Amino acid sequence: MQLVVILFCVLSPLGILWLTYRYVALRKVGSIIVAYVVGCTLGLTGLIPDTEEMHEVQTAVASAAIPFAIPLLLFSADLKAWARLAPAFIKSTLFGLLGCALAVVAGFLIYGKGDVTLFAHIGGMLTGLYTGGNANLASLKIALGVDDATYILTSAYSTVMSAIYLFFVIIFGKRLLRLFMPDFQEDKTVESMEVTMENHDDELFLGLFRRDNLKHLGMGLLLTVGIIVLGAGVAWLFPKSAFQSVFILSISLFAILASLHPKVRGLKRTFEAGTFFILVFSVAVASQVSLRTLTDVNPDIFLFTTVATLGALLFHVLLSAVFRIDTDTTLTTSISLICSPPFAPVIGSALRNKAVIGPGIAVGLFGYAIGTYFGFGIAQLLLAIG
Repeated sequence: MQLVVILFCVLSPLGILWLTYRYVALRKVGSIIVAYVVGCTLGLTGLIPDTEEMHEVQTAVASAAIPFAIPLLLFSADLKAWARLAPAFIKSTLFGLLGCALAVVAGFLIYGKGDVTLFAHIGGMLTGLYTGGNANLASLKIALGVDDATYILTSAYSTVMSAIYLFFVIIFGKRLLRLFMPDFQEDKTVESMEVTMENHDDELFLGLFRRDNLKHLGMGLLLTVGIIVLGAGVAWLFPKSAFQSVFILSISLFAILASLHPKVRGLKRTFEAGTFFILVFSVAVASQVSLRTLTDVNPDIFLFTTVATLGALLFHVLLSAVFRIDTDTTLTTSISLICSPPFAPVIGSALRNKAVIGPGIAVGLFGYAIGTYFGFGIAQLLLAIG
């Protein structure tokens, strides 16, 4: 049974990626959410035994996937391009990060006194999630040593809130914000951004194993293995209790440094490969959920997550309004930070503004790069406050 579960966690993401390509409705939902639904369904229906031995196998699969995902996701980052972002996008990004931090601290002050460590870790994960997306959430889960039940609930609640927000932005966001914020001016942004992400507007992952991409994919995986070995070597120099934290932070740093080389940034399909490993992680972790797990977690997690989510959005919009950042820039930045770079083309289409797509992707990639560090730092701050 354990081998069957391992194979399912590793192979089911291929089916999920095909389904998100084949069906428009699932494509709009996103492969990450589909992966969580699949995993949770298996766990809640009891198809996977809710035993300690099985959880160890699922945790091992999840823990092995993340070190591969992080470098592959970051190889396509271009720090030089980020430096050329328009001033409005830079300001809006800073407001988004500040808004997230303020909201998480506020939520912690309201709900975190009962269990300081638990809510400090949740606050750190939420900060990473709302800065860079699920990759940072997963990284911080491991770096902070968060248990699977807490991680699943935090991820589930934040996913629901993020989905509601995305729906609101697409349908009503621009109409509401333009009542008190200026309209987008196209000359405020850079027309040509040297940041590219292949096919992320519709999540076309079918070219991942095409013959002309296999060489790039192989080189990316080989470089990833090297970074993992190097990161493990650095972490080995620290006390055993700090190994996981140092390991995750080290491979993130080495991947960012590697992305500075044009040949590394030019590797094709590395982002898609990284997303595949995130899906493996998502299925493995979500499949551990059970009715017993759901009833054992502090219900205040939901309220804390809600306050942090809504507060991050509110603070971001208020700061942008005060400093006269336009509607499209604010909405694109917020979506790219909270929902990750693949959603930049989605919001660009919804706003009927192609000019924001390139900067939005760059903002999201910036979030990927700093999300783990930012979330880890906020977690330590909350521990100190508590």
